[in-house]
Amino acid sequence: MLDYILLLVGFVVLIGGANYFVNGASTMAKYLSISPLVIGLTIVAFGTSAPEVIISILAALRGSSEMAIGNVVGSNLFNMTFIVGVMAIISPLAVQDNTIRKEIPFTLLASVTLFIFMNDIFLHSGAKNVITRSEGIIFLVLFAVFLYYILEVIRKQRKKERGKQVSIPREEKKWGKAIAISILGLLAILLGGEFVVSSSSAIAIDLGMSETLVGLTIVAIGTSAPELVTAIIAAIKKESDIALGNIVGSGVFNILFVLGVAATITPLTVDPRVILDVIILIFFTLILLIFSRTKHTVGKGEGSILVLMYVIYLIYIIIRN
Repeated sequence: MLDYILLLVGFVVLIGGANYFVNGASTMAKYLSISPLVIGLTIVAFGTSAPEVIISILAALRGSSEMAIGNVVGSNLFNMTFIVGVMAIISPLAVQDNTIRKEIPFTLLASVTLFIFMNDIFLHSGAKNVITRSEGIIFLVLFAVFLYYILEVIRKQRKKERGKQVSIPREEKKWGKAIAISILGLLAILLGGEFVVSSSSAIAIDLGMSETLVGLTIVAIGTSAPELVTAIIAAIKKESDIALGNIVGSGVFNILFVLGVAATITPLTVDPRVILDVIILIFFTLILLIFSRTKHTVGKGEGSILVLMYVIYLIYIIIRN
């Protein structure tokens, strides 16, 4: 009973924290003359991905590679389909050119790289499927490239806006308040996420689920709860750039940074069943890219299709395991 109470409390704290976090991030974006998309790709995405970092690294240290990899793959599947779909159903998502031409393709590149790194048996006969330390370092190098791209976007935006836009008067920029609100929101998200993950994992284990299934479902959805709540609130507030940027940034962060750090700490043994899930992730990412190119908008109908795709996938892996 306590686990169910903690699960409920976790979601309440998540909702409140996400509301504060989106408000603070939006305010800072305006102060810095940076687009909300960039804030979504960086601060919001990395902040809401903190549960994945904690869970995957701890799982790797404890020798639970299946949990670490399943958490990341499951989270990205949930993000790219269910979360984006729910956001589009709430309010059609406008998609910027850079997101279509660079950010979503970068997420696709990360997924394809993961597929290659976890297929040692296919590439080298007699080998074991393992994400090695050297491959973890390559993930981190690619993540550094992604960060460099984001910093270049920020630099070009600030250069473009300089002298063309009337900035907010210094006395009206309440930096302390904006930062405090963001930090408070982030702490609440992390606390709520911890409650959700710990309680949902305990419930799953009590129900006799396998570690792989727990990683792909309960833990993945639990650690993605911050992204879900943050994205929904951002969509309701019509901050679609922050909402979509959060999902895309989280996808890149989960694979390149989370698995990069985990594999660098200790090589990750791959459950062969997860390889098919990565193929499905690549397919779903391609679908999202196609939907995004349709009038640069993910509409309500397309959002419904994405949600349905995830529900079908969820039924499939439950039956499979």
